[in-house]
Amino acid sequence: MTNMSERLSTIEHSMTQSAARDGVPAKVLHLRNASGMTASFMDVGATWLSCLLPLAEGPREVLLRSPNMTEHTKQGAYFGSVVGRYANRIDKGQFEIGGKWYQVTCNNGENALHGGAEGFDKRRWCIDSHTESTLVFSLLSEDGDQGFPGNARIQVEYHLSDDNALTIRYQASCDQTSPMNLTNHAYFNLAGESSSAKSTGHHLQIYADSYLPTRNDLIPLGEVKPVDATSFDFREQKQVGRDFLTDTDQQIAGGYDHSFVFDTELINGQAVVATLVSPERDVTMEVLTTKPAMQVYSGNFLNDAPGVSQAYANLHGIALETQYFPDGPNHPEWQGRNGMLELDEVYQHHTVYRFNFSSLA
Repeated sequence: MTNMSERLSTIEHSMTQSAARDGVPAKVLHLRNASGMTASFMDVGATWLSCLLPLAEGPREVLLRSPNMTEHTKQGAYFGSVVGRYANRIDKGQFEIGGKWYQVTCNNGENALHGGAEGFDKRRWCIDSHTESTLVFSLLSEDGDQGFPGNARIQVEYHLSDDNALTIRYQASCDQTSPMNLTNHAYFNLAGESSSAKSTGHHLQIYADSYLPTRNDLIPLGEVKPVDATSFDFREQKQVGRDFLTDTDQQIAGGYDHSFVFDTELINGQAVVATLVSPERDVTMEVLTTKPAMQVYSGNFLNDAPGVSQAYANLHGIALETQYFPDGPNHPEWQGRNGMLELDEVYQHHTVYRFNFSSLA
């Protein structure tokens, strides 16, 4: 069995053997805990590259990623990257602040997705600090970046605890009122990146009573709809594939690609808002957050993107992206959940992915 240090060396080599978009190789860094779990990251996109769980039978990679920097640059799945300024979609890339209209670059049909054509996922972040357990990235997004107003300073901290929890802390400020919605676009396959398991074979529980139905282009209709008697009811744990494509809202998206809305009392960062379980039930991942919603994307359009061990067929991984509401800047009625960062306000949020598994440690 390949040991953990060899795995980490392979990850480093794969992402540094060729240059990134700016002509310079990425920097790859690792976090480790007492149980032997490791998490790997790179400065391009502040990307979470790898999550190796020390299972009794050997290390298991539970994140999807590109096999090398060349393929990472080509892919459009946002594997493990921090996306922003505004995660998810903005209708036609347009929004209004104080009577002035702004236009963000559109990169998803007629709409802006994950911050526009040159979003944070494509930027090289500064490495502020790095210890065995904690890594801090920062980024300056200048006024007019992709069409967004104001100079924004972003900081993202990754912390790996000895209880196998990866905490992502986001902090941002801007010298003008601006949309701000940061998330990580990790895709999980708890059976293992190299397995044949699909997202639809995983078991999922989401503590959400409502979700956001969308138009055909996945822009929310504006309705916050109860999950009762729909395929979006995950309040009791069920297999992701149990009600797959059984109603129009899912068929529009080719599966799940929707925001689930949390009650205020759940988003204190201390309560579990969702639980994902591997098909064989040997690995569990709990999600805790301070964000008002979570986009569940079942990997509907991975389209055989090149991966580490195989081309990733559709549904090979699932993303659980904690965030504000999609197209929030165009919905003032969603105040507090629409991702508008006011002048001199500090954006502070965190999300925890906590893993449970049997190991030799």
